[in-house]
Amino acid sequence: MLKAGVLGAGHLGKIHLRLLNQSEKYQLVGFYDADEENAKKIEAEFGYKYFNSIDTLIDAVDMVDIVTPTLSHYECAIKAIDKGKHIFIEKPITNTVEEAENIRELLAQHNIRGQVGHVERFNPAYLAVKDQIVNPMFIECHRLAEFNPRGTDVPVVLDLMIHDIDIILSVVKSKVKNVSASGVSVISDTPDIANARIEFENGCVANLTASRISLKNMRKSRFFQKDAYISVDFLEKKCEVVKMKDAPKSPGDFDMILQNAEGIKKQIYFDNPDVANNNAILDELNSFADAINNNRSPIVTLHDGTEALRVATMIIDQF
Repeated sequence: MLKAGVLGAGHLGKIHLRLLNQSEKYQLVGFYDADEENAKKIEAEFGYKYFNSIDTLIDAVDMVDIVTPTLSHYECAIKAIDKGKHIFIEKPITNTVEEAENIRELLAQHNIRGQVGHVERFNPAYLAVKDQIVNPMFIECHRLAEFNPRGTDVPVVLDLMIHDIDIILSVVKSKVKNVSASGVSVISDTPDIANARIEFENGCVANLTASRISLKNMRKSRFFQKDAYISVDFLEKKCEVVKMKDAPKSPGDFDMILQNAEGIKKQIYFDNPDVANNNAILDELNSFADAINNNRSPIVTLHDGTEALRVATMIIDQF
C-alpha cells in the first residue's frame, strides 16, 4: 500500500481524507492544514493524524495529495517533488501555465508520477459513452451552479468551466485554432458568468457556458458528430446516444425514419449504455495508485492539466 498524505483539509480535502482512508490501495498517514484550529477539530473528530508542517508530512509519505487553494498548488508541488514524492494535484493544476510547465519538467527529472484531479473523466455517465464519442464537430456544454462563496477567489472559468475544457480537449484530437469569450462579474471581483467559443484546426467548434450564480445546478454536455448525437448529464449521471443508419427497405411500424430532399432515408435509433454506479473521486485516486504501482502514465496527466489551464487562460484573457 502506498503511504498517502493530504495537504489541505477544507471541504474537498475532507472528502479526499475519507476516501483515502477507505481505499485498499493507500495507507492514509495524515494531513496538514494551514488552519491549525480546523485541523485539530478534524483530528479529534475523525482520528486522522495532523502534522504541524508541510515538510514533516511529505517526509512521511509516498504520495502527496494536494487539495489546497489553487494559489498554493505550485509551492506544495515543488516541495513534494524535491523530496521525490508522487503528487496528485487538484484542478486547476496551478495558478499559471508557467508554473504548471515547471512542475512537469521537475516531475520528469525526478522520474515520479503526477495526476491532476479532473474528476469528470471518471464520471460514470461519461465513462459509459466516451468510446462512442468519435470526431465530434460541434460540442455544447452548460455548467451552472448555485452561488457558493467557496471558489470565488478565482474566475468561474477556473472554478467550473475548466472541467468541460478538459473533457473537450480529451475527445477532440486537434489543436486549438481560436478562442473567443465574454464574462460578467456579478457578485465577485472576477467573472461569475462566462461563455467561450473554442475553434479547432479540424473544424470542430465547442461552445461553453459556465455560471456560479444560477438558480439551479446543471452540468450537461452534448456532442454532435457524423450520424450520432451524444448527451451526457454529469450531474444526474445519465447519458443518451442517438444514432442514424441507412433505413431498412421494409421498416417496421415503430421505426423512426427520416427522408431528406434527395430522397435518402435514414433510421433513427437509440443506443443508450448502462451507467455503472461509482465514486468518481475514489476511482481517480485509485487509478493514480495503479499508475504508480505499474509504472504507467496516469489517466489525467500533468500535460492534460496544463493544456486545460492553457485554454482556460486564453479564455480569461478575452475578458
